Amino acid sequence: MTDIHPCFDLNNFTTLLFPSDPSVLCVLVYLVLGLLSVITVCGNLLVIISIVYFKQLHIPTNYLILSLAVADLLVGVVIFPFSMAHTVTSCLYQENVFCKIRDYFDVTVSTSSILNLCCISIDRYHAICHPLTYKTTVTVRVAGVMIFVTWSVAAMIGVGIILSGHSQGTCEEMCLVDFLSTVAGAIFAFFMPAFIMLCIYIKIFFVAQTQRNSIQISTSGGISKMERKATKTLAIVMGVFLLCMMPYFLCIVFLPLASETPPFSLIEALNWLTLSNSMLNPFIYGFFYSWFRSACKMILSGQIFTGSFANTKLM
Repeated sequence: MTDIHPCFDLNNFTTLLFPSDPSVLCVLVYLVLGLLSVITVCGNLLVIISIVYFKQLHIPTNYLILSLAVADLLVGVVIFPFSMAHTVTSCLYQENVFCKIRDYFDVTVSTSSILNLCCISIDRYHAICHPLTYKTTVTVRVAGVMIFVTWSVAAMIGVGIILSGHSQGTCEEMCLVDFLSTVAGAIFAFFMPAFIMLCIYIKIFFVAQTQRNSIQISTSGGISKMERKATKTLAIVMGVFLLCMMPYFLCIVFLPLASETPPFSLIEALNWLTLSNSMLNPFIYGFFYSWFRSACKMILSGQIFTGSFANTKLM
């Protein structure tokens, strides 16, 4: 690695992120981040194949999970390689096409993930709070409309933020960002949807507690055990998402108020924490969903390629 990273001139950057001879560490960083990318792609491919192939899983909730898995897959395929180059290689803090493309996909996919989680929380709200009318309210067509709106809005937010001048920064500006566009983007793409989701899940929690204690629910077709488990699992998915995303967004929002510029390595670490969320979701599904474990066994063993198993009843 002969070129010197243009941000090496920043205070403490060299000592915090790279040694005096960064070539070995560059290789190690590429290997680790490359491994994370492969795990992310493989895990979300399993989710996508499972839901698409097995007809038992063709329900509105799973279609929303499928959309989330597609967003997570794009993180592994597109965002990981761009971010690896952004973190490790040289000459990436200039206003060029590479940075614009990287930022656009980063914003769009991240926004799509949280909007998909918003749709999932709405689905869970109807399943728990209105169980008798859920199947007629949240249909496959409704789920399709929600997915279309989610990706359309995410794409528009991505375009809007890029056109407003957002980027990961230039070395002349101390590797900071255009704060106005970034803060506005963080509010509309993260904090507002996150607040809505939290309100919905709090409402779901109180309704579920009330229904659990109601004698009438036991005789009037209340919430099934499967619906409760699905809601719990997807609430955990949302919680993990917030834990991974919140530190980075809080950092960039409060960055203008800081008396000193935080180390570049800290900002990059928080950014990679946000990206790691896309790797974690399949593990959550595998831990809580028996149908996902069964589907994975059939896919990884190659059983689905030896015959027609689309109608198989998954445990």
